Order: sequence, then C-alpha cells, then structure tokens
Amino acid sequence: MGNMLKTTLLLASLTGLLVIVGRLIGGFSGMIIAFIFAIILNFGTYWYSDKIVLRMYRAEEVSASEHPQLYGIVKKLATLADMPMPKVYIVHTSMPNAFATGRDPKHAAVAATTGILDLLSTEELEGVLAHEMAHVKNRDTLISAIAATIAGVISMIATWAQWAAIFGGFGGNDDEGGNNIIGLIVLAIVAPLAATIIQLAISRSREFAADQEGARICKKPWALANALEKLEYGSALYRPRRGDVQASDSTAHMFIVNPLKGGGLSNLFRTHPATEERIARLRAM
Repeated sequence: MGNMLKTTLLLASLTGLLVIVGRLIGGFSGMIIAFIFAIILNFGTYWYSDKIVLRMYRAEEVSASEHPQLYGIVKKLATLADMPMPKVYIVHTSMPNAFATGRDPKHAAVAATTGILDLLSTEELEGVLAHEMAHVKNRDTLISAIAATIAGVISMIATWAQWAAIFGGFGGNDDEGGNNIIGLIVLAIVAPLAATIIQLAISRSREFAADQEGARICKKPWALANALEKLEYGSALYRPRRGDVQASDSTAHMFIVNPLKGGGLSNLFRTHPATEERIARLRAM
C-alpha cells in the first residue's frame, strides 16, 4: 500500500507538472489545454500502450505447441498467482531481456527475447517471468506506460519552449505568460529534468516490489537472483547482431534489467535500481 500510494502521488506530480508547463507557455488557456491533453494521453495509453510496444519490438505471439517451454512456464505461474493467462510473445533479438505490458491482468502480455531463452536455465527463466507476472498483477505495466508517456510529452514541450525562448516567445499576452522569456528558459531546463526524476522514482520503486512479489509467486527467490546476475553480465557483453530489435529510451524502463548501458552521470538516471541491491534483497529473503 505504501508503494502504491507513493506511485499515485508521483503520477499526480507528473500530471501537475504537465499542467504547470501549459500555464507557463500559454497562460490560463494553456493550462486548460494541458489538463485536457493529460486526460487524452492517459486514456490513449490505457487502451493502446500494449499494442504499440509489442509492434515496436516486432514481438511474435506463440502458442503452447509453438514454444512449449515458455508457454508452459507462464501458464504455471499464472495458476500460482491466481491470474488470467496472459498472451505469450517472443522478441527476436540476442539481447537477453524480458518485459510485460497490458492495462490489467485480463489484457496482459509477457514477452521474452530469444537471447534470454538461450542464456537462462528453466528455473531462472521462471524467476524472471514471475517478476514480469508480478508487474502485471500490480498493474505496474499501466502505471509505467502512463508515466513514460507524460514525461515524454513534457520533454517535447520543453524543447519547443527552448526554441520559443530563442526566437522571442510564443506570442500572446504577457500577463498570461505567453512572452515570459526567463520562464521559458527555466522551463526548458527544469521541466524535463523534473519529469525524468519523477518517472525514475516510479520505475525504481516498482522494480523492488515486483522482485519481492515475483519471488513469492515462484517460491524461488534464489532463481530470480541468479537470473538477474546472469542478465546483468549478459547485457554488459551484448553486442547487436544483424536483424536484432534494439531497445529505445522511451521503453527501457519496461525490461527486467536496463537494456541501455552507460557510465558516469548516466548512472544518476538509471531506469532500474542497482542490480546488486536487487540481488542482495532477494538472497536475504
């Protein structure tokens, strides 16, 4: 309940930030437009985010006859978690990873890459898929999709504000904030940073919760810990092959481990908590 309350407050903060951005750019009318836009975004994300992501990664749905191991593990976990059976997909890439999507347990999908199927043992794969099923059960898949969509729009509007400040503002009444150049400059710098920090706070808190719930579902916390260890190492060594589907910044938070690697300051903006800490928590269970 504590994590869910925190997530709700963070989502409300993102929506509020979008409304503030609208106010700074377009005055009161801009604020109203931004609020309406936020409602439309949330509605669109609710209904279509899963379809967009699966199409983006060219995910291929598989049946029990086409991939008995993967399908069988998901079916077993759905029974253990007392959840509806989600659709099962394979993403053809040597990148070892997995993700889940869908607005609720009745409209969910679990996807594994060919790379993760080659890397992990059956029990380790079970731990990973239990983690993804936990995301579905807790509706993290919907929450993270909404957060990513709103944060992306805020960053896009901030980019417009940057160019507007360079060329003298958007025009309109000064009293409504239309030509506040200083405000536009501050907006262009602060808004995307704030949106990113809020989005990361949502993503990181939900990963710990999914690790704990996934370990409870499969009753093998050590298997998930071992899988995370292998995935962290495998992701560091991963080099794209011809035809591999590549992860994008906008969806990196969906995967069980961060598919985008970086060092230095980029570590401050990780979409996931440190894998070492996740492993330590699981092994302490």
